[in-house]
Amino acid sequence: MADGKSPEERLAELGLGVPEVVPPVAVYVPAVRVGSLVYTAGQLPMLDGALMATGKVGGEVTAEQATACAQQCALNAIAAIRSVAGDLTHVRIVKVVAFVASTPDFTGQPGVANGASELFGSVFGDAGVHARSAVGVPVLPLDAPVEVEVTAEIVG
Repeated sequence: MADGKSPEERLAELGLGVPEVVPPVAVYVPAVRVGSLVYTAGQLPMLDGALMATGKVGGEVTAEQATACAQQCALNAIAAIRSVAGDLTHVRIVKVVAFVASTPDFTGQPGVANGASELFGSVFGDAGVHARSAVGVPVLPLDAPVEVEVTAEIVG
């Protein structure tokens, strides 16, 4: 990193830490490494074993709450990546897909997805700049408002 700080140090400066890997809610693993790439499963906004919010964005969940959920999904993705990469020093975020369970009239999915994207930029610097899709969907597992999946590369 240009500033010499590790991703974990940057997280600490934000008052955050890498959480424990969220246990799968079905038959899959949180992340898989294939060569230099790491693919995460969809990460829900689980915090201390429970969803931060439930419902649809634009309905029971505000855009601000959903953005915070996207940030938690990103933190959970970082934990999943670290679990197969060993550490975060050589991680580059390549692609982020944010699914936002939203009401039919809600069109702010990109703003919600920024909760994840901005965290990756803050934690990984230039290595956190990524391609992204933000998709509105009718429902997500456990009635979560947001789900984020990540493709990362282990460089160096």
